[in-house]
Amino acid sequence: MQNFYRVIGAMSGTSLDGLDLAYCEFRFEHSRWTYQLRLAETIAYTDALTYRLKNAVHVSGLDLALLNSDYGHFLGQQIQQFIDRNRLAVDLVSIHGHTIFHQPEKRLTLQIGDGAAVASYVKCPVVAQFRNTDVALGGQGAPLVPIGDRLLFNSADFCLNLGGIANISFIENTKTTAFDICVCNMALNYLASFKGLTHDAGGALAASGQLHAQLLTQFNRLNFFERPPPKSLGFEWFQSAFLPLLNTPEVAIEDRLHTVCEHIAEQVSVVVNAQPDASAKTMIITGGGAKNDFLISRIKHHCSCAIEESNPLIIDFKEALIFAFLGVLRLREEVNCLAGVTGASRDNVGGAVYI
Repeated sequence: MQNFYRVIGAMSGTSLDGLDLAYCEFRFEHSRWTYQLRLAETIAYTDALTYRLKNAVHVSGLDLALLNSDYGHFLGQQIQQFIDRNRLAVDLVSIHGHTIFHQPEKRLTLQIGDGAAVASYVKCPVVAQFRNTDVALGGQGAPLVPIGDRLLFNSADFCLNLGGIANISFIENTKTTAFDICVCNMALNYLASFKGLTHDAGGALAASGQLHAQLLTQFNRLNFFERPPPKSLGFEWFQSAFLPLLNTPEVAIEDRLHTVCEHIAEQVSVVVNAQPDASAKTMIITGGGAKNDFLISRIKHHCSCAIEESNPLIIDFKEALIFAFLGVLRLREEVNCLAGVTGASRDNVGGAVYI
């Protein structure tokens, strides 16, 4: 079996900040995996595409099907252009797609970006639709990153990703535990948009605000935080449960940003500090939220573990890298989704392959 792979991972998160492309090399030798992240780039979405993706939950079935096709062709074009301008040799393309619906309790998860359309541009296999098998087996279909954390990023005790949604993975009683903690950039970017910004750079606006204790209590009392893992979040929960609390016009935007950051930090600490000997453990933080200095300062304040410095490329492109790796495992027909994490009836090999 092949033990060396050159792969492009493509990731689009719920925060809609663009398409992340990561060119990675993976090698399996001496019974362990190693990786190199050789090249990475974020391709900004046009305003028109951002609008279509943001409003896809409201359109007709026909328009959603058209968006699935159009977005797949967009992915294929961007990936092939990335390959051409960097003169890359590629064995596999692995795409997350863009999540429109995620309601695992209804056996529903939908990540658009037609894999066949992507495969029509590139000259190698394409893997897509990673979550469907797990949901069909009764799982949450999320998070999927923990298998990569276990096999590629096992030097830290906790792996925290601060994307549109904050999620974490760690080893508990020799088994991988992972789940979504709370919304993150999905809420922060929404608030920043009222100031005409795509995001609160460095958390400057949040840092200038004041804590709103009543709003913080309302956030922390949402039912999701009482549920045990496995559990996952999607835009639907943000829209139905969190957004009504976030839309509090009598509270200044800066104060709402400050309070959301405090909420995120407190919820992360609830998870981390509950683990045995947490003060002796380490955590790596990735995702766009890792660049929010105010948010990181609050996480450091509340969490008893040490925070490790991360490579800037890994901060930005870890999810794209891990989805590239999930594609490798899919080609090898090896487990890439852990039932102990998602609640599925068994470990599974997720992903549809397009040749």
